[in-house]
Amino acid sequence: MLTPKYPTPDTAPTPTMAQPSTAAAPVPAPQMSPVPVAPASNRPTVQLTPGSALALAAGGGAVVLVVGAVLVSLLLAVAITGVSVALCAVVLRSLVKDLHKH
Repeated sequence: MLTPKYPTPDTAPTPTMAQPSTAAAPVPAPQMSPVPVAPASNRPTVQLTPGSALALAAGGGAVVLVVGAVLVSLLLAVAITGVSVALCAVVLRSLVKDLHKH
């Protein structure tokens, strides 16, 4: 029904320990391989003109103002709710206190 699927095992050869030789063999110079060069992209580069930079800055500023207004209004709603709950608690406490006196 539900059987796990295991990945195929690696086929890379396992490294073996090299046997130390007693004779000092000359060390060959390392061969340098050429570095591959990335192909040129066909996509056009983005160039900002002063007008588009100004429009981008104005758009970013508008986004900051809108998000700030939303966050401030949410904070104000929480504050008003807290004050109204506290006021209701005071009124209920005074009503219960008056009921216990009579």
